[in-house]
Amino acid sequence: MSQPQAVLIAINGPLKARRWTVDRPLLIGRDPERCDVVIPERQVSRCHARLTPHPQGVLLEDLGSKNGTFVNGEAVEQHWLQDGDIISIALAQRLAFWRSEATLTLPLDESLAAADGPIAAGLRLTLDPATRRVWVRGRELTPPLSASQFRLLETLYRRPDEVVPRAALIAAVWGPQASPAVSNQALDALIHRLRERLAEADPDFQYLHTVRGQGLRLENAPWPAAEPSS
Repeated sequence: MSQPQAVLIAINGPLKARRWTVDRPLLIGRDPERCDVVIPERQVSRCHARLTPHPQGVLLEDLGSKNGTFVNGEAVEQHWLQDGDIISIALAQRLAFWRSEATLTLPLDESLAAADGPIAAGLRLTLDPATRRVWVRGRELTPPLSASQFRLLETLYRRPDEVVPRAALIAAVWGPQASPAVSNQALDALIHRLRERLAEADPDFQYLHTVRGQGLRLENAPWPAAEPSS
């Protein structure tokens, strides 16, 4: 049985909606003669970054670019990619990485459509599972949430106004076998960090509600695409 192949998806920029299978080394940059993923933007170096598949995963390397390579908002020189990581090439092009297309939680065409139209959902907080982007009051959270913060938020988002037990949250973030090993303090710290990120974007609304002895609930609310004029 063949191994699932990693997928790279362009979220925005000049390559939006294109995708590449990471079944061999992929060179990313501005040079059309040398690069597999060609980004025609001046701030992108001729040979900017490289993705290399290995038995243990896919390694992203910055190739000494002038304007940097970023993963989830953090500058990197080398980085082993995880599901849902968002790669920014000189802030000119964003790419989502998935270990295989089977791990996408939305069909590709739906996820890309959602990436430009989150307000259509009519909610104060909206997210796109495929690209791991989050919008609060119509504005995208930048830098992106960490992988664990996003998994926590996505779990609550899929069960709106429902109290999700702590054990279910731990399993969603750290894996189904993680409950005995992950402490309540680790979950509380993660909830605190996510609360802080959401409060930075929307200080007037409380999204995360702790129900003592039971779990955590996400409160969302309708949000118009445009504010009514006074």
